[in-house]
Amino acid sequence: MYRDLKDFINKLKQENELLEINTPVSSELEITEITDRASKEQGMQNKALLFNNVEGYNMPVLTNAFGSYRRMALALGVQDVREIAKRIEELIKPEIPDSLMEKAALLPKLYEVSQFFPKIVKDAPCQEIVITDGSMLDKLPILKCWPMDGGPFITLPLVITKNPRTGNRNMGMYRLQKFDNKTTGMHWHKHHDGAKNYEEARKMGKKFEVAVALGCDPAITYAATAPVPPGIDEMIFAGFLRKKPVQLVKCKTVDIEVPADAEIVLEGYVDLEEKRIEGPFGDHTGYYSLADEYPVFHIIAITHTKNPIYSATIVGKPPQEDCYMGKATEQIFLPVLRQILPEIVDMNLPIEGVFHNCAIISIDKRFPGHASKVINAVWGLGQMMFTKFMIVVDRDVDVHNLSEVSWKIFNNTDPSRDCIITKGPLDILDHACDLPGFGGKMGIDATKKWAGEGFTREWPDEIIMCEEIKRKVDGKVYE
Repeated sequence: MYRDLKDFINKLKQENELLEINTPVSSELEITEITDRASKEQGMQNKALLFNNVEGYNMPVLTNAFGSYRRMALALGVQDVREIAKRIEELIKPEIPDSLMEKAALLPKLYEVSQFFPKIVKDAPCQEIVITDGSMLDKLPILKCWPMDGGPFITLPLVITKNPRTGNRNMGMYRLQKFDNKTTGMHWHKHHDGAKNYEEARKMGKKFEVAVALGCDPAITYAATAPVPPGIDEMIFAGFLRKKPVQLVKCKTVDIEVPADAEIVLEGYVDLEEKRIEGPFGDHTGYYSLADEYPVFHIIAITHTKNPIYSATIVGKPPQEDCYMGKATEQIFLPVLRQILPEIVDMNLPIEGVFHNCAIISIDKRFPGHASKVINAVWGLGQMMFTKFMIVVDRDVDVHNLSEVSWKIFNNTDPSRDCIITKGPLDILDHACDLPGFGGKMGIDATKKWAGEGFTREWPDEIIMCEEIKRKVDGKVYE
């Protein structure tokens, strides 16, 4: 794995996955336009971008670092992100030992997990420079991404908070709109753990300290976006990804630990009562999310390495960098989903669905109504509750082949029988529902129908050529 972000950048250079741009560029809209074009290129034309000459700033900007399947795997130190899924699968296999030998067999797993816990260090690169006055946010090349954005936004922040009651740490990724040199918005939604910690602090009347890390080892950055189960520290998950513990250092002015390898750290607090209008913001849906009131983050100190690199991401009409992070999550956390619903064979969260709008799931169908059971069960699982369209197909369907999936939907379903229409929580960014965060959702059973499901006709056989003819054609040369 990587020591820090700069180590990862060097790897991108070695792998011909980085384009360095020395031409002067503006942090207002221009970097976004260049990055958007790069993200939509095919093959090796789609590269990570390092802007070394940002007008008005002495700090390079890195974008599109996770913006392909290959770079996403490189970021996590694997050839294929499914390797991580296999490790998770081995770790969570349900094993109830009933003998001394079986208990002993679990010791290597317990030992492996123990190696992932973060370690506290006294000195860290992220604190080589400490600023408590003067130019703070004004020294960072924060991007204004799209023409109608409410201002510049920090788009790849690792927001670290603690639950004031339990002391448990949480790390999430919530955009920060720059209001001025020392304040930003804090765009966390009510479903986010950071927002829950904030609400707990409001109930207790406690000051709510916050730290924000920018530009970490990519495994740590990815961990901030991952849907880890409640109660599991994202720093432990990052250690699992890295196969070595994350080193943390205590902040200079707040009682929070941050990754020691971060390029930049913002320290401060979120006022318990103050709110300001934040947004609009050109979001990953391809539309502007509307302006609304959000808490305010007050920055009292910034620390950084001697020569920091500012890391950012661009979101907008897919495909963008966040799509590949989402596809990694789809496969990495599939074993966790299977642990709860073992009938699930595979899952695809299509890029066009921007994570929460669509899930295509193949199942090993075993009884009448099985697809309906899976649809309702998945809607009850963590962030999957936001899924607007849930499509279930038989196990032999390749869920990643959208043409095959479409064929099954259009030919295997009777809308009056096979569609489940209900209401429930939706992502706050869903602009199509009548109420923010709440609206309709649909489940589609595109499996073959059984007599036990009320199907009174005979289901036809699928057209498949016989193996003898296939072998005959394979063995001939036709000229």
